[in-house]
Amino acid sequence: MRKTGLITTLILLCFVAVSQEKRVLSLQECIDIAVENNLTVQRSELNLQSAQVNLMQAQAQRYPTLNANGNFGYNWGRGIDPTTNQFIDQRINFNGVSASTSVPIINGLQVHNSIRQSKLNAEASEFDRQKAINDISLNTALNYVNVIFNKELLENARFQLESSQQQLERTTLLVESGALPLANKLQLESQVATNEVNLINAQNNLDLAVLTLKQGMLLTPGEEIDIVIPDVTVDQAEIGETSILELYNVALANQPEIKSAELRVESADVGLDVSKGAMYPTLSLGGSMSTNYSDAFQDVSVLSATPTGQLNPTALQLQDGTEVFEQEFDVQLASETVPLSTQYDNNLNTRLTLNLNVPIFNGFRTRSDIQRSKISLQQAEINRTEQENILYQTIETSYRNAVAAAKTYQASLKQVASLEETFRAVENQYNNGAANFVDYQLASNNLFQARTDLSRAKYDYIFRKKILEFYQGIPLTF
Repeated sequence: MRKTGLITTLILLCFVAVSQEKRVLSLQECIDIAVENNLTVQRSELNLQSAQVNLMQAQAQRYPTLNANGNFGYNWGRGIDPTTNQFIDQRINFNGVSASTSVPIINGLQVHNSIRQSKLNAEASEFDRQKAINDISLNTALNYVNVIFNKELLENARFQLESSQQQLERTTLLVESGALPLANKLQLESQVATNEVNLINAQNNLDLAVLTLKQGMLLTPGEEIDIVIPDVTVDQAEIGETSILELYNVALANQPEIKSAELRVESADVGLDVSKGAMYPTLSLGGSMSTNYSDAFQDVSVLSATPTGQLNPTALQLQDGTEVFEQEFDVQLASETVPLSTQYDNNLNTRLTLNLNVPIFNGFRTRSDIQRSKISLQQAEINRTEQENILYQTIETSYRNAVAAAKTYQASLKQVASLEETFRAVENQYNNGAANFVDYQLASNNLFQARTDLSRAKYDYIFRKKILEFYQGIPLTF
């Protein structure tokens, strides 16, 4: 039963391993995925969209405004008839419609400058987005190189283990033949165990490096990936051929954070013009149309007028002295509400106005806005200088690191070559009984450490040089 359960478990593990097929990704694919999933990049894209909406709104300020209004209601008790402006005391039903428009003519160039400022802000937001993409691209490239580095360390550890195992097999044969003492075999078994631990640690470091790469790409949990190992060649062209100042000037012309900072300065300068525009008079052309309706507005007509009673004299007389008499009539009246269309036609009101607004005193609001705009301009200039300083420091640090990495790589090459010869000599001596195990172990460990240092120096140099190339506008590729 136990054997059956073990076999079933192994089959299931094999099935799971096959079903979870790894995605093999290149550096560019890793960068694309990281850029697509990165939250900072997404936030910068939303900032760009917001800046574009602000630009669209600023451009729309050049066009006339048009607004329509309508009302409908009932009035009870004493009120004013909206069609006659007379007091009435009855329930009335009323409604009305109106429309108004305004066209800016002169406004101190505030609309023009607002559009300019919004365009500059939108362009700066685009460069901010590129800066976010550059940051995540560099970080992904670093994680990618770290995986390659740990893969090479794993191969070094595996090679070291295989070498120790082969030496153990040879020593075992010599011990069994009586040529070497048993202690040599036991010491080599200890060395093999140590190398196995190194192999396990190297595998764990590789797994952690892959995990860091996955986390930087924000991949879904449980998704297995592997990377394409590029054919990395170490180009040892002299880095010192290009000066730090030349690298800085090239980076100054193409790095998005510098362009964004420059655009923010220009935007703040235009914003100052917008604030100053509020000091000047504004002129606009306005127009409106309105009409209304009330069911209290009646059209009255006489149906009949019948005389009643006798003629009664009045106090009035004609010029010739003839008396004037009055006659009472029984009048029959008819009334109906004037139709909606007729009232709308009769009550139509149109207006055309030319509006001039001259600012005189507004609680120092304009003056305060101008002062705030000046402060914003100074802050933008400080930010630009700060970004330039950061870039120069980054370029100088990257340059120094690349030069140091190149020298370290050269020294590591010589060290590995020397220790390989030393190890071969000590190994031959150990096999012939001329060297003890301590010498053999020391030579082996020194070689393993030197190869590890060489791998570290190699990929550190490659990455450092890629950073310099990146700041010169060269894409991150291997």
